[in-house]
Amino acid sequence: MKKSLRLFLMGILCITLCACSSGKEEEKELLVELPKPEVTGGIRGEQFGIDKNINESTIDNYLNREDSVYVDMRMLKDPGNYEAIGGDSYLSGFVKGFEVVPYPLLVNVTGLPDEVGKTYTGKTLFTVSDDGKYTANYEESLDILEYYFPKDKNIFLMCGGGGYAGMTKNMLIALGWDKDKIYNVGGYWYYEGNNKVEVKRVNKNNKTVYDFWKVTYHDIDFSLLTEVK
Repeated sequence: MKKSLRLFLMGILCITLCACSSGKEEEKELLVELPKPEVTGGIRGEQFGIDKNINESTIDNYLNREDSVYVDMRMLKDPGNYEAIGGDSYLSGFVKGFEVVPYPLLVNVTGLPDEVGKTYTGKTLFTVSDDGKYTANYEESLDILEYYFPKDKNIFLMCGGGGYAGMTKNMLIALGWDKDKIYNVGGYWYYEGNNKVEVKRVNKNNKTVYDFWKVTYHDIDFSLLTEVK
């Protein structure tokens, strides 16, 4: 009797393992094949480097992939006046699944529209020179970058209008990342998909508030890092 019970339990275990294995294979097959990054035409491509195939209109088709990371490059409150160009200086919302790593903490920001004025001017992991060379300001700078943007993953970048995302892509490529694994999917301000997480709202006192507690936000404490002398 005991031998029969053992055989029965072993049979159930084998069936379960086979079903799990089959389920994982089916999940892999269901993943949409990624097109290679391709910059779109017009000002969105020329000025921001937004992708032609994977952008605000199509990103919903590429969410929740285990082979990818999703990073929003905005600050919670950017010192720049993005309202002057029809945007929002606050992180008013994001696409579900995206985590926030603020670009202005990675490297000094250059090339913003004159209307925006100055953005964050504090400490950064890197400094970029006029000739496009990136220099680490801390011994941990590259390790932090590789942690948030793993080289063995596809990387989907987004921000408010597409600018910070494009700048991040350029930075990663310059520092040795594979250009065929990085997508600038554009700006949240133009996203109309089904995975919008609203951060900005009007409360019962008719006051605009921002629920930043909804945001997975990765700050960088520079006081804990070792400055390069």
